Amino acid sequence: MFERAYKGVSIRVVREDITLQTVDAIVNPANSQMIMGGGVAGAIKRTGGKEIEEEAVRHAPVPVGKAEATKAGRLNAKYIIHTPTMRRPAMRITKENVRLAMKAALENVEKLKAKSVAFPGLGTGVGGVDIKAAANIMLQELKTHISGGTSLQSVIFVGITEKSAEAFRDALKKTIAE
Repeated sequence: MFERAYKGVSIRVVREDITLQTVDAIVNPANSQMIMGGGVAGAIKRTGGKEIEEEAVRHAPVPVGKAEATKAGRLNAKYIIHTPTMRRPAMRITKENVRLAMKAALENVEKLKAKSVAFPGLGTGVGGVDIKAAANIMLQELKTHISGGTSLQSVIFVGITEKSAEAFRDALKKTIAE
């Protein structure tokens, strides 16, 4: 685990399974149709229950740049924040989609008044965005968000692999000085 604080918000990086996090909200890098197939979405559905996807698809279509929250099923969270990074499942995306998805997820955090949230890499699976680039964008958006005032007290960036955890650690070191 690696941790820094910024304006009273604890920001941690862990190498774990995002479905094991105990937080107010877990972020799902979704598609606009809210179909939860593979990757993080598939893991959330498998562990949390298909009712998460059933509730999510009732919100579809959700454009990139917007986010919708559902209940979290059997997960140790109150909400799943579904933030589309792509219009259709398994699309290649740009770094701008990562920025828009991160911003939308953070706006949703405030709407929910969540105090804690867990993020996976956004757009780094089938979306094809390099994890280092995505991590830098995500941390920069978080810093901007916190600077404007936030309900958040704790943010966890979850890397499922050592490479993704390392990318988040490096981005956190670069974005938030000690």
